[in-house]
Amino acid sequence: MSQVPDAAGSGAADVPAEAAALVSGVPADRGTDHRTDHQAEHQADAVGAASAVVSGTDPAGARSALPGVLADVPVAILVIDRTAGTVVFANTAAVDLAGSVRLPVPIDEWGASAGLTDLSGAPLASSTNPLSQVADGAPVSGEAVRLAPSGADDVGQPLWVTGFPLSQDPAIDQLALIVFLQIDADRGDPESRLQALRDRAVLATDICFTITDPRREDHPLVWVNPSFTRVTGYSAEDSVGRNCRFLQGPATDRATVALIRSALADRRPITETLLNYRKDGTAFWNQLSISPVFDGAGELVSFVGVQSDVTERVRAEGERAAAFAAEQVARREAELAQAVAEQAQADAERAREEAELAQSRLALMAEATSSLTATLDMTELLDRLAALCVPRLADWIFVTVVDAHGEVVRTAARHRGGHAEELGTVSSQHAMHLTPASPSRRAMETRQPVLLQGLTDAQLDEVFAHPAARGAYDRLGGREVLAVPLIARRRVLGSMALVAIGADNGFDEDDVDLVQDLARRAGLALDNVRLYQAEHQVAETLQRSLLPQLPDIPGVTAAAHYVSASTAADVGGDFYDLLQLPDGAIGVAIGDVVGHDVAAAAAMGHLRGLLRACMWDPTDPDPGAVLGRVDRLVQGLHVASMATMAYVRAVPPEGEGRPWQLVVANAGHPPLLLRLPDGQVQVLTEPTGLLVGVDGDTRRTSVHLEVPAGTTLVGYTDGLIEHPGADLDEGIAALVQRLRDAPVDAPPADLCTHAVDTDLDRRDDVALITVRFG
Repeated sequence: MSQVPDAAGSGAADVPAEAAALVSGVPADRGTDHRTDHQAEHQADAVGAASAVVSGTDPAGARSALPGVLADVPVAILVIDRTAGTVVFANTAAVDLAGSVRLPVPIDEWGASAGLTDLSGAPLASSTNPLSQVADGAPVSGEAVRLAPSGADDVGQPLWVTGFPLSQDPAIDQLALIVFLQIDADRGDPESRLQALRDRAVLATDICFTITDPRREDHPLVWVNPSFTRVTGYSAEDSVGRNCRFLQGPATDRATVALIRSALADRRPITETLLNYRKDGTAFWNQLSISPVFDGAGELVSFVGVQSDVTERVRAEGERAAAFAAEQVARREAELAQAVAEQAQADAERAREEAELAQSRLALMAEATSSLTATLDMTELLDRLAALCVPRLADWIFVTVVDAHGEVVRTAARHRGGHAEELGTVSSQHAMHLTPASPSRRAMETRQPVLLQGLTDAQLDEVFAHPAARGAYDRLGGREVLAVPLIARRRVLGSMALVAIGADNGFDEDDVDLVQDLARRAGLALDNVRLYQAEHQVAETLQRSLLPQLPDIPGVTAAAHYVSASTAADVGGDFYDLLQLPDGAIGVAIGDVVGHDVAAAAAMGHLRGLLRACMWDPTDPDPGAVLGRVDRLVQGLHVASMATMAYVRAVPPEGEGRPWQLVVANAGHPPLLLRLPDGQVQVLTEPTGLLVGVDGDTRRTSVHLEVPAGTTLVGYTDGLIEHPGADLDEGIAALVQRLRDAPVDAPPADLCTHAVDTDLDRRDDVALITVRFG
């Protein structure tokens, strides 16, 4: 029994050697009595306490306390009522022998149920057997019996039986204990059986039994079995008469001791495991079960303790617990590491998604910038804007463009599923007549995004003024609408309304920011197109005024072609002219004012007017003289800085079949070409002179030519023959070849087409005039 600090009692008792054999598993030596006088003094008390455990007069419920202690010991144990000759208790090992026999049962009947025979095979009931001897009150120190064989080849399992009466006092219940030791060995080998018996006995001796007397001062031990001495190192003489607290030591758990003390004070059974110390000072783990024992009057007479050295088990459990704890720590650390890794992975995935989203948006913005700025056509621009949004940002879109007064002047729409008819209805019946509740109108008026989510029928009724537009919207579908204004240079140019159909592709704050960014770029591109178109309209008007329609002149067929090098306007400094003079001659002019913009075109208009006036003057119709007068006027009036010019005066023939008379003057202009009726081309390199605007006193000579009817005069500016990587001679040669390659009877308009090489990179304006004489 473990140390119990505050228990009271005194004295000790010695039970018969057979009782020691019961709890130690070793047969007692009946011929030798090692009891001390002190032990003999308390023998009766101890025996009485043992008998009271299973007494039927136990009022406190302790009747089953000792059987409860013995229930799981590793030997088969019976408690016999000697008076009735019946088995009143069988522990777990005994039940395994006889099966679940209902108790109480006569001793011989129990033996028959267990299949016990003597060594000869005769039933125990027909012989003088150790069970009957114990039942008759005679102790049995050790006798062999056998389990009945289970088959023809089975000789039966040998068992070793020992037992003794618990009391000799006829005043109390006459009870006895019987212990069976099973011999697990080769049944044909006696030495093996004896060794198995010794091994079983050793197993039994692992259990320590102690009895204390709580009626004596300091609750001393009154009896210990030999295994107690073997386990603790304290002999019976060292132990009996002392409180068992001597087993305590510095590491004994005070809380466990307090629990045992409390159970003893409450007179209730308790089982605990605590650290005790042997006599040599070594520690061991002691599993202690304590049960109170009451006498027939219900008075507490003793406590019975059953102790086992469970050091190895505790150590194994400790190691297992430590391993489990380490495993748990490792698992928690692994789980934490996994959680950290998963969180890091989630963060990385989120960062990657955000980076991909940012990259996607940057790509969209870059694509929008390059796509929207690559055109100056309004229709194409709106189509490109719609294509950027659908289906990438919305299921469908409609765009409105307004004028300076807020009136819708143009629309564009696109749906991921087509629906051209419905989109046309929305554009014509709604976008062109926006209601104050429409998201597009609100976005333009507030200059802020307008987001409508979960659109209701009442809201749609306010948005759409025309039933046809409402019906088209219902067919197109729309659950959410995001409208943003198109603003550039502080002016509202229109709005774009994006529509989402499904519940899984609505608009969030990021979408609003993205669409706003796109709208800013679209607004700037839209304003650039507007400005370009305004300038282009001015240029077209100027062009129409500066480049006249060629007149119809009898006997002459003419065509002209003009391409400006300016990307901002379709006019430049190049010009051509065809004029029937008062004397019946025909004047043909081609010129090029330095510059490629509207200023050059304006200067060209002045120069062309001066040239016309000089051509019309009959004072001196010679082309060289005409160019001289123009040069003086240009420098005197500061009309232009410099210009090249060629002028031809063509006089019709006086009779059928006679040649045309051509007078040609050149002021620094590329040489004119003559395409003869047979398709051959002649370069007029003879007439040369200074540019207009260099020297007003310069006189330019004229060249007189006679050409047959059907000859075509080709005048051009240097933009037609200049291109990167080639000189003018190469350009002229290429032009001559293109004219030669044209059909012989090609009219002037076709010659213009052949003369212009559309594959060349033009860096200058191009003016071209072809005049066929006759």
